This record gives sequence, structure tokens and C-alpha cells, in this order.
Amino acid sequence: MSQNQKPDIAPLVNIMEKLRHPETGCPWDIKQNFSTIAPYTIEEAYEVADAIERNDMAALQDELGDLLLQTVYHSRMAEEAGHFALSDVIASICDKMIRRHPHVFGEHGAQSPGWEEIKAAERSGAQKDGSALAGVANALPALLRAEKLQKRAARTGFDWPDISGVVAKVEEELQEVREAETADDQKEEVGDLLFAVVNLARHMKIDPEEALRAANSKFERRFRIMEINSISQDIDFQSISIDEKEILWRAAKAQS
Repeated sequence: MSQNQKPDIAPLVNIMEKLRHPETGCPWDIKQNFSTIAPYTIEEAYEVADAIERNDMAALQDELGDLLLQTVYHSRMAEEAGHFALSDVIASICDKMIRRHPHVFGEHGAQSPGWEEIKAAERSGAQKDGSALAGVANALPALLRAEKLQKRAARTGFDWPDISGVVAKVEEELQEVREAETADDQKEEVGDLLFAVVNLARHMKIDPEEALRAANSKFERRFRIMEINSISQDIDFQSISIDEKEILWRAAKAQS
């Protein structure tokens, strides 16, 4: 497609209409609903993030298409139920973007009070829940939701004045994990520890989700090197002791 040619979403909308047709559509697509499709929507968003992290533009193009399909899918189901259509979704986001950027789309010289301030004002006008934490979606990944809750609370002044208090809280929660005796207490204390670590990342201006993804990738890379090294040394990886595995792990760390 040339740069001057405008994209047309109509073919994708038409495909979804055919897939969802009650008589001639795909049986799998016909039986889906918002709840069953939601996990795929979340998965596709993560696959977009993964393509960006790998700097794979071909994959990013493909994954953005998959994510766009999710929007079309949900909109089609909503239209069938008489709630709204894709055109309403597009109109809604256009209105929101214009409303939240008065310095771009408003009168000349208009000042923006800031994205978050505008969002907060809209929330207070649209929601009966007056809490500073209102509107933080329960369905968000736990690390992301913890960070958002902490940021909201911090805007009210409920926050550590410096990082030393956060570090002390992490150490306190770790000690409580050590002291927990029952399975329920251990679960609760580990949750508190994770929440405190997210708070530490926030104060260090580190994205905890991004940091954990990087740690996952590093662990996977090194573990695979361990497996390769054990094969090249004719070692049965599963049968060797943990001390022998530690030697392989240190070698893998040195290689990566």
C-alpha cells in the first residue's frame, strides 16, 4: 500500500460478519462471546509487545493485525447484541483523543492540563465511585495493576518520601515471608512482597512488567545453554545433582 493510499477496514469488518453469520459462518466463531474472546485479546496485546521488544517489524505488522481483529471481533458481537458498532468505537476514541488534547485541537494557545489530569477529571464526572483508585481495571495483569494502584495513591500524597523507605518495606515483607507458617499466610506474605517490589521498581522508574519479561528471557536463554552444554558433554541433565546443575548454570551465565 502506498503512503498516499488510505487503509480500509471494511474488508476486515466484512470477513468478521461472514465468520459470525449464524447459518453460513464458522461454527467456532459463532459460539464465541466477550468472555471467551477476552483472553485472546490480552494474548494478542502481549504478542505486540513481544514483537516490539524483539524489534521485529514484520512480526509487529502481523501482530497489530491480530490485535485489530480483536477490536473488530468484540465490536461485531456488541453490534449483534444491539449495544454498539465498530463505527461507535472509532467515533468514541476520536472524541476522546480530541478532548484530551486541547492544546492540539482546541483554540490557538490552549493549554493542556496534562493527560492524567484530564483522565482524572473525566473519571470523577462519569463514575459514582469517588475513590482515587476508581477505574483501575481488575482484569489488568497483576504487576501492572499494582503499579497503577500505587501511582493513584501517590497522587494523594500516600507514598514514601524517598526510596529508603521502600527498600526497608521490601526487607520487612521478605522477613514476613520467612516467618509465615501456614499456606494461606505464605501466599498472603508473598503477595505483599511482590507488591512491595513493584513499589520499589516504580520509585526507581523501572517498568516492573518489562523488567520481569527481561528476567524471563535471560533465564530461558541461560537454561537452554545449559541443556545444549549438557548434550555436548554427553550428560543426562535430569539425572545429575543440583550441585552439578549449578556448575552448568554458572558456565551458561559466563556464555550469555
